[in-house]
Parts: sequence; C-alpha cells; structure tokens
Amino acid sequence: MAAPSHTTSYYAASANDKNIRPTLEEQINADICIIGAGYTGLSTALHLAESGFNVVVLEGSRIGFGASGRNGGQIVHSYSRDIDFIEKHYGKKTGTEMGKMAFEGGRIIRNFIRKYNIQCDLKEGGIFAACNTKQLQDMESKKALWEAHGHTQLEMLTADSIQDHIGSKRYTGGLLDKSGGHFHPLNLVLGEAAALESLGGVIYEDSKVTRVEEGSKVKVHTAKGCVTADFVVVAGNAYLGDLIPKLEQKAMPCGSQVITTAPLSEAQQKDLLPQDNCVEDCNYLLDYFRLSGDGRLIYGGGVTYGAREPEKIESLIVPNMLKTFPQLKGVKVDYAWTGNFLLTLMRLPQFGRIGSNIYYAQGYSGHGITSSHLAGKVLSDAIQGQAERYDIFASLPQYPFPGGRTFRIPYTAMGAWYYTMRDKFGV
Repeated sequence: MAAPSHTTSYYAASANDKNIRPTLEEQINADICIIGAGYTGLSTALHLAESGFNVVVLEGSRIGFGASGRNGGQIVHSYSRDIDFIEKHYGKKTGTEMGKMAFEGGRIIRNFIRKYNIQCDLKEGGIFAACNTKQLQDMESKKALWEAHGHTQLEMLTADSIQDHIGSKRYTGGLLDKSGGHFHPLNLVLGEAAALESLGGVIYEDSKVTRVEEGSKVKVHTAKGCVTADFVVVAGNAYLGDLIPKLEQKAMPCGSQVITTAPLSEAQQKDLLPQDNCVEDCNYLLDYFRLSGDGRLIYGGGVTYGAREPEKIESLIVPNMLKTFPQLKGVKVDYAWTGNFLLTLMRLPQFGRIGSNIYYAQGYSGHGITSSHLAGKVLSDAIQGQAERYDIFASLPQYPFPGGRTFRIPYTAMGAWYYTMRDKFGV
C-alpha cells in the first residue's frame, strides 16, 4: 500500500523535508504519547522533550497533513474571540490571565525558528485591513485593547497610508502589527518535527490511532502497534474524527480554501504588497493573502461548514482576489487546495483532561497558528505539575453546537450569513 501523501498544495510541492517516517508496527513504551503531528502536538512534544521526557508522536497521515500544513501562514495574535469578549463573558480575572498569554504563541514560533534554525521563509509584519468605517473603528478599539495588555508594536493606517502596504483601493485603513508576520507553514511544522527528533523524540507516520484505552498507564492502539504511556495528549483537532466521541461533539470541522499564483515579477510583487506584509481583512468571512518566499501571491478565504471539499476552489477564491487586486486579471493559478480548521460554538479554544492523564487542546476557530503553539507550552507545563495556566483555559465552558450533528451546519451557516450582511452594509 502506498504511503499517504499531502494534499496537492504549494506548500507540499515546496516542502524542505519529503522524508517519510516509519509506521508503528510494535508494542512500545513512552513517557508521553502525542496523537497528531501538527502544531499542537509538536509544540507540546518539543516542550516536553526539552524537559527530558521520552516522547512518541503518532500521526495518522503525514507530518502537518492537516491545518498545520495547509493554512495561510500568518502570525495573528490573541484568540478568535478577543480579550474584551473573554472578560465580559467569563470575568475580569479570566480575561486578564488570558490576556497575559495572548501574544505568547508568536514568540514561541520565533523561538523555535531561531533555536532550531528552521528554514520557513519567515517575514515580518501583519495588517488587519478594514473594508469600511465601522471596521476601522473596531481596529482602533483593538489597538487600545492590545496596548492595555502590553502589546505596543501597533500602528493605525489611514486610507492613504495603507496604500504604502497594499496596492488596492479596497480598504479604508487598517492596523499594522509589527510583531505579526508570515512563513511557510508546512516547512515550520516539518522543522519542528526535525527538532523533536534531534532531542530523541520519535514520530510515526501512517499510524492512525484506532483506540485509546484509559488507565493509570494509557494504551494508544494503532492498526499494527501500541504505545503505552504515562500521559497522552490528543492533538488531532479537525482531523481527529470520532476517535474520542466526547471531543467530537464539542466542535465542528470547517474548511478554508487557498490558491497560489504562478511566480510574479518583482514589479508585480512591489505593486501588490510593497512592504511584503501579510494581510487579513476584517470581515466575518475574511480574505487573507501574502507573498511566498519565491514571489507568488497566496490568497485564501471562504468557509465551508462540515469540512466538505468544494469542487472548484478557484471559482470561489479568484473573484475575491480580483476584487482586491484587479491588476492580476489573467494571472495563472498554479495551486488550489482546501484545509479544515475546528470551530467551537464560542469560538474559543477547548482545553481539558479525560481521567487523570489524557489531555487535549482543540478548536482554535481560525486562530490556530499562534494558539496551538501556546497550547503546547501550556499542556507541557500542566503535565509537569504547573497547571495554573492550563486551569484558566480548562475553566472555559465547552458547549456543543445546537441541533447536534444534523442541524449544526445549517445553523452555523445562517449565523455566518447574518454577519456577512453586517460586513456588507458596514454595521
């Protein structure tokens, strides 16, 4: 049987490491077993390996096969619901403590890149682009909110000054986050995998977990092998399936679509993104874009609820790209793909524990790049007995979607339509 392969994305085509790790075919022991070789799993594994633990990672397909290897590659701070929402709904203490962690994920990413010399085309600077006056006012509020929590590398952009960063007439202004940035997401996760292996960690690919047997020692079964571990971390997110029914009920996979153009000339690149920043707009169903390391435009957006894969990705994304950059009419699209992220009802991540020794983190709701790296540090600390920050996340309620599996998709789609109309009319 052929080894599983990545999706046909630009990232897979330009991956630095195309080596395939072995399949688990034996009974082994470990201090920690991680289910899933994405950002959550590998951040947790790396932090634990740095502390001297024997770590085994089981990946059902390939390293970074899911959202970690398919996403827009942008460092965006905080959570899908920002700190003011958290404070309003869950109390000032929870908001303050989560505010202290809201900008840590980006620092962890940069630390990994620097410490392990990960080659992933890291570039600096990210922009939240406002499509109307209401969104621009919201960005002014975000700037004040983040600055109140110690994040000061921010600059408001007017309709004129944003032209120095984005060659488009679409935006009324925006917010420049100088500590934001962008990178090749699959090469980041592959670099983290290599870093883990350099510390003695072991990764098995094509080793889908079929059953988790709870106990004082947890047994994690695959089709051909088993890992017995003191602790397990479940980090499958939108690709976990129904392995842990308690988790599957709490969140819903959703898809986002991405295209990549053929390489652009230097003049075209300077015309589109003169400062080489990444951008996401402020709509509920947002667009996001940036230049790759080899000068292509990577443009993504849209949401499909329930993780179905659209048949014609280009037809969904190219019109939005041309609305932003009409000067790209006729440009060739070399790659188009979709990837799933995990949405929670409250759009906040879900941390928890099953029994005394099975931990999980999931449901970053579109803010997974930084939040997943933070999760790895928080889970690592909790396993080592420092659970204060873990307890903050675990205290957040984890509601199922109304309507169960049958009606959660149409209900969520109706909600998205409502917010899309608000964006359209600027209210």
